[in-house]
Amino acid sequence: MIPKTYLDRVIAPSLLAANFSKVGEETTRAINAGADWLHLDVMDGHFVDNISFGPAMVQAVHESNDIFLDVHLMISRPDHYLPRFIAAGSDCITVHVEADHNVSETLGRIRDAGCLAGLALNPATPFSEVVPFLHEIDLLLCMTVVPGFGGQPFMQEVMSKVEAAAAYRQEHGLSYHIEVDGGISAETAAISYKAGANVMVAGSTTFGAKDMAAAIEAIRNA
Repeated sequence: MIPKTYLDRVIAPSLLAANFSKVGEETTRAINAGADWLHLDVMDGHFVDNISFGPAMVQAVHESNDIFLDVHLMISRPDHYLPRFIAAGSDCITVHVEADHNVSETLGRIRDAGCLAGLALNPATPFSEVVPFLHEIDLLLCMTVVPGFGGQPFMQEVMSKVEAAAAYRQEHGLSYHIEVDGGISAETAAISYKAGANVMVAGSTTFGAKDMAAAIEAIRNA
């Protein structure tokens, strides 16, 4: 499902918390549990201190199921690897403002390929760094943990950026989604919704739950 507006609440379980030996089955489980999108964290061991997977995994998920693929490139050169992730079947590709690339050019290439264009910023990065690009995006990802590893606690101080992004969106008549990623549970989702976010990325609280459908519903209705 692709929400028509940022007023839709979107739950995007993070594949990073799934059982990699059963990727197709795990994706099906998320779909059956009510997931709207599937979030795929791509890490290169350079931009962040961890390595996850590459375009082959995105393609495997794309070919095994029909779900909107929200691909988050935590890599140093997203511009270089972009064609591979487009070809793999990504529906939304999010790149970091801190990475080594021409941000506007990369965002334009993503949109030209027919994908939604997302821009991410880390907790330590001021909101002012993304302001020049907010007219060029479909999604803004405010990381609520230091990227690279799952299971970190939610950083509530990031909500000031979410609030600023929501205010800027309203003031300028824009319609980008605001996504949060890191430490998302029903409790922190409620905080995030109140600040203005509408897309919740959740890993261990969805794939790690005994009842994934109930967990997704709790986050959606927080």
